[in-house]
Amino acid sequence: MAAQQEKPISKRKIPRKATPRYLENAALYYLERFATSVENLRRVLMRKVERSAHHHGADRDEGARIVDDLIGRFLKLSLLDDRLYSEGKVRAFRRQGNSTRSIRAKLLTKGVPFDVIEDTLMNEVREGPNPELAAASRLARRRRLGPWRDSRDRTERREKDLAALGRAGFSYDVALRIIDAETAED
Repeated sequence: MAAQQEKPISKRKIPRKATPRYLENAALYYLERFATSVENLRRVLMRKVERSAHHHGADRDEGARIVDDLIGRFLKLSLLDDRLYSEGKVRAFRRQGNSTRSIRAKLLTKGVPFDVIEDTLMNEVREGPNPELAAASRLARRRRLGPWRDSRDRTERREKDLAALGRAGFSYDVALRIIDAETAED
């Protein structure tokens, strides 16, 4: 075998200067790839400003002003909308089997305002049957809990199944309804 060649130590990538044009291009590129909230985009852009300010000695306040102007423009152009973002994420999280508590926490970490989250969750409840029960059912099916478990193991694993749904953020009542259902259709 050939002796391993020493690789040169890579230098850290030098961040670009946080110019208005660079930040706008970075924001548009980010929005092309990801749906995001206003606050999350602000965090992403401010990290770029911070790195630039640290390396180039640029003014952080000037960068923050540029970011605020960009976000204001994107809001006017409807490129950013916390309500639409929240609705889309709630639907996606419900399909994955996430509880209301879990969804609320995830959206709060992304910077979605609490009132927008609550409105979205209330609209979801008004639209159809109990979304919490449906999400718990999806999670139980995916993890093979309760009625989706092999019938021989079901009684032995009941407490563990209830605990799994509880850790996922579902209330005890919802967990009981799912785990104690006779069949998957109940």
